Amino acid sequence: MKVPALFVLLFSFAFVGPTWAHGVAGGDAAFLEASRGVDIGPYLYLGAKHMFTGYDHLLFLLGVLFYVFRMKDVVIYITLFSLGHSATLLLGVLTGLHLDAYLVDAVIGLSVVYKALDNLGGVQKLLGFVPNQRAIVLAFGLVHGFGLATKLQDINLSPDGLIANMVAFNVGVELGQLSALAFILTALALWRAQPSFSRQAAFINVLIMAAGFALTAIQLIGFWRQV
Repeated sequence: MKVPALFVLLFSFAFVGPTWAHGVAGGDAAFLEASRGVDIGPYLYLGAKHMFTGYDHLLFLLGVLFYVFRMKDVVIYITLFSLGHSATLLLGVLTGLHLDAYLVDAVIGLSVVYKALDNLGGVQKLLGFVPNQRAIVLAFGLVHGFGLATKLQDINLSPDGLIANMVAFNVGVELGQLSALAFILTALALWRAQPSFSRQAAFINVLIMAAGFALTAIQLIGFWRQV
């Protein structure tokens, strides 16, 4: 069975680099700590960069869009996820509302598992009904936003220009997300046009689920080691 290259890439990063999913690299963290005043451009860039290394985000969105064929529905789901993600990112950083980073990222891993299980029909079998998909995407968007907020809270960010900088960072995240989604949606469209799609779809969702479990396990191990 030939697996599309896009999915091989995402799964590889999910298994070999789970701790990168929401991390802020050393050089980037040093820049953020040294930054004083409004610095829109760099914050836009770092926000976009984060999304391209946010493999848990991308796996979740891949699961969300896997069987979404109408562009109208794509826009609705992405908007709901972005609203949730933006709200908790800004809320967490600007108000100091703090949650344990390992536990938040463990739930994010489970969000990947959930969407893959849902695509396989497992959620409906377990619950006996189909949950409201829009509400689910919004709720998990809120969790994903806290994932990055917890990492930014570990950095000594200057209060000078913080609101403007965080808004710029969040805009960068959303721009990076749109760029990544353009690539994912193109790859999905090309794959769906192939006869192999119907044969490989279930297998790919099993891989998505496995990646989600791996992300969750890594975070839970980190949580247990810190207590």
